[in-house]
Amino acid sequence: MREPAGENALDQAVKRLDRALSQLEQRLGKGGGAKGGLFEQGDAGLAAELDQARAREKELEAAGAEASAALGRAIAEIKTALHGAPAEETEEA
Repeated sequence: MREPAGENALDQAVKRLDRALSQLEQRLGKGGGAKGGLFEQGDAGLAAELDQARAREKELEAAGAEASAALGRAIAEIKTALHGAPAEETEEA
């Protein structure tokens, strides 16, 4: 599978998680009290899991941003070391 321009694996994972959460919210809205499978936990349990998933999503987004910034700095340092000139365009990423 080819990644769209400017979108990394973490961005794609976050989007998939967001879609899954949206689908879960829709199912809860249609039949949250249904018996069987995932819905046996009840609304309170599902709401707690949803909150945990959203918190984890935010953690992953923050970690991705930090990793991206660190990678940009490392690339700039490498370019500077190789070429002896600052790599300003890389630092902006």
